[in-house]
Amino acid sequence: MPELTQDASHQTHDEVLTRPWHPGERQPLDALLEREWLVTNGLGGYASGTVSGAATRRYHGLLIAAHPVPLGRVMMVNHIWEYLRLPDYRTVPFGGEEKVDNQLHIHGAEHLVEFKLESGLPEWRYAVEGFELEKRVYFAYRHNTVYVRYRLGKGKGRARLKVKPSLHFRGHDDHVSTTLCAPTVLTAVEDRYELSCGSTFPTLRMALDGGGNDAFTIRGERISDVLYRVEESRGYEYKGALYAPGHFRLDLEPGQEATLVFSTEPWEHIRAVTPAEALRAELARRRRLVDQAAPAARSGFAAELVLAADQFIFTPVARVGDEARARAHGDESRSVIAGYHWFTDWGRDTMISLEGLTLTTGRHAEAGYILRTFAQHIKDGLIPNLFPEKDQEGLYHTADATLWFFHALKRYIDATDDRATLRMLLPKLRDVVAHHVRGTRFGIGVDPADGLLRQGAEGYQLTWMDAKVGDWVVTPRRGKAVEINALWYNALRILERWVREEDGEAAAGELAEHAETCRDSFNRRFWYEPGGYLYDVLDGPDGKNDPALRPNQVFTISLEHPILDRARWERVLTVVREKLLTPVGLRSLAPGHPDYKPKYFGDLRARDAAYHQGTVWGWLIGPFVDAWMKTYPEDRAGAAALLGGFRRHMGEACVGSISEIFDAQPPYTPRGCIAQAWSVAEVLRCLVKTAS
Repeated sequence: MPELTQDASHQTHDEVLTRPWHPGERQPLDALLEREWLVTNGLGGYASGTVSGAATRRYHGLLIAAHPVPLGRVMMVNHIWEYLRLPDYRTVPFGGEEKVDNQLHIHGAEHLVEFKLESGLPEWRYAVEGFELEKRVYFAYRHNTVYVRYRLGKGKGRARLKVKPSLHFRGHDDHVSTTLCAPTVLTAVEDRYELSCGSTFPTLRMALDGGGNDAFTIRGERISDVLYRVEESRGYEYKGALYAPGHFRLDLEPGQEATLVFSTEPWEHIRAVTPAEALRAELARRRRLVDQAAPAARSGFAAELVLAADQFIFTPVARVGDEARARAHGDESRSVIAGYHWFTDWGRDTMISLEGLTLTTGRHAEAGYILRTFAQHIKDGLIPNLFPEKDQEGLYHTADATLWFFHALKRYIDATDDRATLRMLLPKLRDVVAHHVRGTRFGIGVDPADGLLRQGAEGYQLTWMDAKVGDWVVTPRRGKAVEINALWYNALRILERWVREEDGEAAAGELAEHAETCRDSFNRRFWYEPGGYLYDVLDGPDGKNDPALRPNQVFTISLEHPILDRARWERVLTVVREKLLTPVGLRSLAPGHPDYKPKYFGDLRARDAAYHQGTVWGWLIGPFVDAWMKTYPEDRAGAAALLGGFRRHMGEACVGSISEIFDAQPPYTPRGCIAQAWSVAEVLRCLVKTAS
C-alpha cells in the first residue's frame, strides 16, 4: 500500500484565523485585499468584502438583500467610509480608499491590528493614536437586516465616529457600470431614515443605535470612478459610481458601543429586535449548530466548517411557489447556494453537498426539506440543473444531477429512516428510471445495445464539467461518460433495494437486470489498458473513446455501489494519485495532455478554457478519500492526511471557508468562488469520516 504523509509545516488553524495581522507588522497591501470575508442571512442574501475594507468585486457590499422574483438578490449598501475624530479634532480615516499621487491608499490599513472570526462572524480591531476601535458585522437570521457594530475599546477622552454609507441599487450580479438609480428620495422620521428610488428597488431603511447621542447629516454626494480591481482582472466592467446620501456621527466614550442598521424589512420588524438581542441570538444559534453536529465536528477545524456550511443552506424566498407548495404539504422549502458570490442553487451541487452540509451537521430536518423541495421540480425524469437568479422555473440540462439525487436520498434515509419521505418519493424515482431507460431530454437514455447510459445534445454540457462560452462547449463529453454510468449503476442498485423492501423480489427484478447489464458492459468496455485506468467517455460524436486522464473515474470506486471490478481499484487509484492528486483536491485533467492548463486566470474565455482542463477542484477530495478508504480500509490516518492542505487554505481567500477551485500547480492559488458548498461539505464530511 502506498504511503500518504501530511505536511506539518503549516500554521495552526487558530493562528491563521484569529491572528493573520499582528500589532506592529505592516502586511503587504495585497494580503489585505486578497483575503475576504462572508456573512449570510439564511435567505440567500449576504454581506462580503475584503479584510482591508476596500470593495474589489461587484459583489462586495454590506447588504445584498434577497427578494422574490423578479428582483432576486439586490445590492443595497455597497460600502461605508469610516472616520474617527480625535479629541484634538484631527480626523483619521480607517475605511475606504483613495488614490494619492496615482498610488492606491487603503484607509485604515496602517491601523488594523487584528482581524478574526468569532463563531464565524468577522471582527476588526484598529489602533488609532492611543484609541482602540472594534468593528463586527452580523445579520438577523432570515431577515434582510445587517448590523455593523462599533465599540471604542480604550482611549483617553471622547472620540467621534463618522460613518458615510455609499449606495448603488442594482442586481448583485449587474455590472458596476450600471447607471445609478435616480432620483433618490431620502425621508427622515425621528431617528429613522429611508432611501428610495422609484418602484424598481426596495426601500433601504437606516438607523444608528447609539443611545441617543447620534445624528445624521444630509449631504448628497456622487462618488465617481470607483475601481473594482478583481472585476478588471476577470475582464468585466470595473469602474462605477456610488451615491452617498450623508453621514452618521456619534461621540463615543471608552467602552461605549454603537450599531449601524441597514435593512429592507418593515420598521416594525427592525424595531422588534435590538441590535444587541440580534447578536446574542445569532451567537446562540451558531453555538447550537456546533453542538448538534457530529461529535467529531464540534471543535477545531471541523467546527469552523460546520459554521461555514451554514452559509449555503437557505430558504429560497425568490421562488414563492416553492414556499407555497411546501406549506400546502405542511412542509418547509430549503435549498443550497452552490457558491458565493454568483451561483444560485444547482441540483448537482446540492445533492453532492447534502450529506456534508446537513447530515454531518445534525440538520436532518433541513435535509428532508431540501430533498422534497427538489422533488417538486422533477420533470421528464430530471431534477433541475439550476435555478436562474431571477426566474421561478429551473433549467434541466443535466445528466448527473438526478442520479446524485438518489445518492443524497440514500444517505438521508440511512441517517433518519424517514420511510414516509421514501414512500412519497418512490413513484417519482421509478418514473426517473423509466425515463432514463426509454430516453428523455438532451439525448439522455440507455443504449439497448450494451445497457450503458449515454447523453449529449448539441450546444449543451450535461455533466459536471459544464463550462461554456457562447456557442463553445469547452468539454462536451457527449457519449457514455464514466461517472454518469457509475452514478446510473449506483442509482439502479439503490432503487432496487428500496423496491424490494416495499414491493418484494419480483418488482425489483427488472432493476437488477438493468444494473447487471450496465456493470458487465462497463467493465468490458471502459478499461484503458495502455494507461492502467478508465476511459473518460466512450462512443463520442466521432465514434471514438476518450482516454483523457480525468478524476471522473474515482466515482466508479467511491459510490456506495461501485461499478468497477475490485481487482482494478488499486491500479486506478495509483494513477489518479500520481497524476491528479494535490493538497487541495484533484486536477480535472492530467499534466501532459494537449489541453492541460496549469493556471485559471484572465477573461471569461480564458478562464473557462482552463475550468476543467487541469484546474483543481476541492470537492473531489471527498470521493478520493472514499475510494482510498475502500481500497485501503486500514489506512484511516493516511486518508485524514489528504485533508491537510485545506487547513492551511482556511486562512486565505475567504477566511473561514473553502474556495471552489485552485490552480493546478504550486502554490495552488485559490480561484473561482471564494466559498463553495461542495468544497466545504466534502472536506467536512471526510474530516468526520476519518476521525479516529
